Amino acid sequence: MTSVRNLCLEHTFLTHEDVGLIEELSRQLQAFADVSQSDVFIDCPLMDNSSAIVVAQSQPATSPSLYRTSVVGQYAYAQNEPAVMYCLLSGKPVNGARGISQEQRVIQQNVVPIFSPSGNVIGALIMEQDLSEKLAQERHVERLQETTEHLSETLLNVAMSESGMPALMQEGMVLFDAKETVTYINPQARSLLGALAQDEFKEGCSVQQLFGGELKRPSIMGESGHYQEELHAGGVIFELKAVTLYRDDQVIGGVMLIRDMTDLKLKEKQLIIKSAVIKEIHHRVKNNLQNVSSLLRLQMRRSKQDEVKKVFQDSINRMTSIAILHEMLASDGLDTVPFQEVMERIAKHIVSASAKPEQQIRLAIHGDALTLPSECAGTLALVLNELVQNCVTHAFRDRSVGNIDIALQVSGQMARLTIMDDGVGMDTGSGEDSLGKPHLGLHITKTLVQENLGGVLLVESDDTGTSIRLTFPLAQTADREELL
Repeated sequence: MTSVRNLCLEHTFLTHEDVGLIEELSRQLQAFADVSQSDVFIDCPLMDNSSAIVVAQSQPATSPSLYRTSVVGQYAYAQNEPAVMYCLLSGKPVNGARGISQEQRVIQQNVVPIFSPSGNVIGALIMEQDLSEKLAQERHVERLQETTEHLSETLLNVAMSESGMPALMQEGMVLFDAKETVTYINPQARSLLGALAQDEFKEGCSVQQLFGGELKRPSIMGESGHYQEELHAGGVIFELKAVTLYRDDQVIGGVMLIRDMTDLKLKEKQLIIKSAVIKEIHHRVKNNLQNVSSLLRLQMRRSKQDEVKKVFQDSINRMTSIAILHEMLASDGLDTVPFQEVMERIAKHIVSASAKPEQQIRLAIHGDALTLPSECAGTLALVLNELVQNCVTHAFRDRSVGNIDIALQVSGQMARLTIMDDGVGMDTGSGEDSLGKPHLGLHITKTLVQENLGGVLLVESDDTGTSIRLTFPLAQTADREELL
């Protein structure tokens, strides 16, 4: 078996001192595996930082292992183990992430970065546990919930057919016979009906008398066997639901449930008002951004310098991307948006606005559905704008045909956005294009990803094109939204 040192020196950028630290830690793996009852690994990043290699592995002696054979020397890819690559690139630990092992099993990973004395991430310590039992339990709970719902429905039908009267109910309950004469009123119903200031709270009165003749229908036992009404009386809003009871195909009476909906309706009204206000705010923000974009467009047309026109167009595209987001927020009235639709609209706009008339740039947008809070979606909208703008402006600068592929992938609590083109490439070390000009859009993107999303950005480029991947945790974006 290839030694830890040979694997590190052959496949990674680690120094001899770094390799010594990895070797020393690998000697402790068996103890870690036995104590945690987990398979434990050390992964080190490859030279291009696009994936990692397993340099050490220990199987627990205190519990069954997840692996039939050794995986030392095999690669760990971001699409299967996003938590590992995120840890290696960001230097942050990840707990409870799900991934796919080299033997194609669903696993749960706890990943901790390994640092060199200089503070660089030189590897990741990984503890893996089998999720098959947990997944089976989750499926069992889902089936149990479905069974419970069917059982509850069956018991309710049996209880009603036998005129059973639950003693503990939050709703008011009224039983009546075939002539709609009240035979029973539970304490909750008496308390709720007190708001009507009626005196007919005794058994023997009719259902209509119970509600002071305010019911819309003269009889609540229709052909359908169901009755539902929202009654406004005495400043109170009641929800009335009644079903007819049968025995041997003969009507024997019915049961009515009464619920006070006043507070709920008031809250619904307040939510509707707030939703309308939020929609109007987003609509006005969108209109204001469009107005500013129009003014900048007029200024751009007056300029005769191509560099100035480009600056104007970049600013217009950024504002348009945010305007698209606010338009969707205004349409739904919610504070979350489906980001795949945002990606499609922004990318198509950038290509349409920035490509030269003679250019044919094809877009391919695919991936997983992901709903994001407005703040996170706004950050990603700007990031997408800058990256697609870079593709159109720099990658296909001297070409008439080009392809841009945009993919969004979600794995557990990690998300990854990938933008690929088949253009001329750029210098990934200096962040400059082939003409030596710095990419302002790439600098903006890195800042947004690191500071707003807590994510990492990886750029790979050669003369066949450029691939930019940003990985960020979904849990952190949700936490940031809750703090606002």
